[in-house]
Amino acid sequence: MQAAIVEAPGKVSVTTVPDPTPGPRDVVVSVASCGLCGTDLHILQGEFAPTLPLVPGHEFAGEIVGVGRDVTELAIGDRVAVDPSLHCHECRYCRSGRGNLCERWAAIGVTVSGGAAEYAVAPVANCVRLPEHIDVKDAALIEPLSCAVRGYDVLNSTLGAEVLIYGSGTMGLMMLELAKRTGAAGVDVLDVNPDRLATASLLGCSRSAAAADELDRPGGWDVVIDATGNAAAIQDGLGRVAKGGTFLQFGVADYATTAVIEPYRIYNQEITITGSMAVLHSYERAAALFATGVLDPAVFISDRLPLAQYPQAIDRFKAGIGRKIVVEP
Repeated sequence: MQAAIVEAPGKVSVTTVPDPTPGPRDVVVSVASCGLCGTDLHILQGEFAPTLPLVPGHEFAGEIVGVGRDVTELAIGDRVAVDPSLHCHECRYCRSGRGNLCERWAAIGVTVSGGAAEYAVAPVANCVRLPEHIDVKDAALIEPLSCAVRGYDVLNSTLGAEVLIYGSGTMGLMMLELAKRTGAAGVDVLDVNPDRLATASLLGCSRSAAAADELDRPGGWDVVIDATGNAAAIQDGLGRVAKGGTFLQFGVADYATTAVIEPYRIYNQEITITGSMAVLHSYERAAALFATGVLDPAVFISDRLPLAQYPQAIDRFKAGIGRKIVVEP
């Protein structure tokens, strides 16, 4: 089969690899679409993935074309979206229900071969059957949506909150859509990319701007979300949180990224600083939300490229062009 391979830091190609073989409780998925995200750039930089070479791709969906001998829940022909999370179920974090913090954390497309290929293997327990009205080529959006759902689990937002989101890429836009549905009084979005900012306006944000100084809210925002991973955005966002408010680090920063906090202000104004790591008990809920039409795939997916053009897709994503880019084998 054909697959994208990150061979070494900075080097990615598409080549022929052996077809995958399912284990007893695995299925083989014929991949219909695989999304690119910031994690894929980190892998290309030599971060996250413990070893290279690796077939990337943790956002994917497709049709089951093979099943292991002990699989009874799903059958060949079923269309599924795949939760990439692989937890050990043994460490203290897994035992306390925090599998996303697993001491042996692993994921399809990050630590083992993923969906940037014609076929991918997944545990049957990680597969969610798609309803008939869902186009399987759109269902790669379910994984990033499940990360956004996890983000709102962490926030425990109160009704009537004023929200500020840094970044209007895929994840920032998903956080916008969920903020609108979790009772926010207003959702402002910042981005230096005017095309992406225009999409935030299209989706109904309250206000949009290139910088927070352009918006009139001297007391700050109740909830500030960084969906960029950019050091300057993070630093600015920390200073925009209102008294009693919350800052959510949602964007994935480079390992070396740092920011300065003001401990007295955090204490005196009872500011919460928190993070949201990947998926936790949120994939099935994201799939259910997706089935209700919470996202418009025509808005979110800006580019559909053949798998053979995976290197070009990565370059396009790295350049900040478009929104969600998917490859379709």
